[in-house]
Amino acid sequence: MNYENIIEEILKYGPAFLLIATRALAMIETAPLISTDSVPQVAKIGLAGFIAYIVFPTSLVSSWDLSAYGLNFIFLVIGEALIGIIMGFYILLIFSAFTTAGQFFSLQMGFGASETFDPLAQIENPLIGQFLNLVAMLVFLYMGGFRELFLGGFWRSIQTINIISLVQGREAVMTMLLSGLSRLFLDAITISLPILGTLFLTSLSTGLISKAAPQINILSEGFPISITTAFILIFATLPFMIDIFTQMINAGFRDIETLFIQIGVPVGEAR
Repeated sequence: MNYENIIEEILKYGPAFLLIATRALAMIETAPLISTDSVPQVAKIGLAGFIAYIVFPTSLVSSWDLSAYGLNFIFLVIGEALIGIIMGFYILLIFSAFTTAGQFFSLQMGFGASETFDPLAQIENPLIGQFLNLVAMLVFLYMGGFRELFLGGFWRSIQTINIISLVQGREAVMTMLLSGLSRLFLDAITISLPILGTLFLTSLSTGLISKAAPQINILSEGFPISITTAFILIFATLPFMIDIFTQMINAGFRDIETLFIQIGVPVGEAR
């Protein structure tokens, strides 16, 4: 398909273009970073339309059997939105592990009452959770995550997955989502365990010193000691955390790719 005739093809296959844009908008509304309220809704809709415009020439729309704007078409729109939500939500699960890791040891280091509004996650998060989430976002941008999400995941999903294949492969979808939820806590524990364990030993040591020498009010210095120790550990282990972040994000993309293979239909039969 020649790009010079894209506008004519879009007008000819308007329902198909609307389905592609619906899936793109649903993914944008749930994917991390771009789903925040700080991004104007008009910009999200425009981005969804632009993505649909890019994907449209390779979507084989001429083979799609659509009854334009009927009741069946409404169900197709709902199905396309559901596919986009699943894709964006699974990526969001991966980033939730970083915030959860910060919540695990924020209380131990003395930042339990330091929750502020996180504009990225749209919830109240501890400062350390926001810091780890921000680092993960930078890693995601550095490794070309949006290129993989839009040009890889979204484009391949258009060619291989529709609502029928999604319903038929619902067991694989539920398995992926449940494994993502379980991995969320496992990854959060993996990230926070070194710092959490060290802070536990620090609290235990200060408690033993306070019992051994009651005249020393070591507990009054417990918070500064815990905070200093935690920050030293965070900056010392930050290179290793970045490697873990990269592995987790790549694992998420592999899971989505595996889902496409399991429930996808051959290219050209996606409608």
